Amino acid sequence: MNTFYRFQETIQLNDTMHDPTVTQTSVAAINWSTDAPPCTPNYEEDRVPLVVLYSVVLVIGLPANIVTVYLTFLQVRRKNVLGIYLLSLSVCDLMYLCTLPMWANYVNAGHQWRWSSMACKVTGYFFFNNMYISIFLLCCVSSDRYVAVVYAVESRGLRRQRLAVAVTVAIVLVVFVGHVPVFTMPEGDAAEGQRRCFEPGKGTSTVTGFNYARFVIGFLFPLVVLVVTNRAILANVQASTGLRQCQKERVRYLAFAVVVLFLVCFAPYHVILLLRAVTFHFPELQNCHFQESLYTPYTISLGLSTFNSAINPILYVLSSDNIRKELRRGLAGLRGRATLRPRSTDSSQHKMHNSKNSSEVAAATQEGEKHGR
Repeated sequence: MNTFYRFQETIQLNDTMHDPTVTQTSVAAINWSTDAPPCTPNYEEDRVPLVVLYSVVLVIGLPANIVTVYLTFLQVRRKNVLGIYLLSLSVCDLMYLCTLPMWANYVNAGHQWRWSSMACKVTGYFFFNNMYISIFLLCCVSSDRYVAVVYAVESRGLRRQRLAVAVTVAIVLVVFVGHVPVFTMPEGDAAEGQRRCFEPGKGTSTVTGFNYARFVIGFLFPLVVLVVTNRAILANVQASTGLRQCQKERVRYLAFAVVVLFLVCFAPYHVILLLRAVTFHFPELQNCHFQESLYTPYTISLGLSTFNSAINPILYVLSSDNIRKELRRGLAGLRGRATLRPRSTDSSQHKMHNSKNSSEVAAATQEGEKHGR
């Protein structure tokens, strides 16, 4: 009986091996599970654009944010609620900008990470943390302006610095905790293998879920908040009879610029994240051709997101009347000091010249008296 069952199993195995469909499927599964060499994109395509972009953003954004940290700190000392969000935004952008030299070095070296895996993970952690903290703080700035404009009377008891500090701290904590999985991702093991640091590779369920969350929570929701609040601000200001036309135009341009800048800086990157998340459910699309065709747009869009840190001080801080007044006061003080120095120098020279002339006159008088005697 046992012999009969063994003979039957042998016949079934032979039939399965001779079935072309099953054979191809088995070979495909074996090839898919085999550790094939990873796809290697052309890193030279994005090297120069990214290095130039990171350098320009750093040169513009670093001094601009340092100045705005000082200006917004003065506003915080004057109990300005909006100053809390703007100060936090400037500090966040500064931390974000401080990671750019390492990324520029990494890209310029042919995407070879020169430091440890922990350095890669910490740099990536702060890079992505500050990106989303900045996005949520932009929502806070627009929401605070919305409450102050649309509900000017009702918001007097609600807009408090303590509440603004509590909201900012909550955002920082939530984003920091949400990005803790960065330390467990194999994409951050830069000291091993080809020394890549958070390069997009073959999708996993963890990365896919992370990408969905970043698109919905980190992009779509903030976009809705920015559009709704700025549209309401614009409608309220346009209906106001107490503002001049030039003031209304400035508010309109600011509302338009806020939404457009957000879309330009963050939409390309998050759309590519969503595309990568969707294609994870279609294994036939996850091939080298797809990864290579998407790599350069991905890296350029990630670099484009850094541009937001250089524009924020100009767009938000300089659009505030109080901070513009503070800036004018500071510039006036510098001009006053600059004009006082030449005057004081000239007056000193004039005094020295007069004293010299007086000495000469006195000496000549004494000499004349001697000859007269």
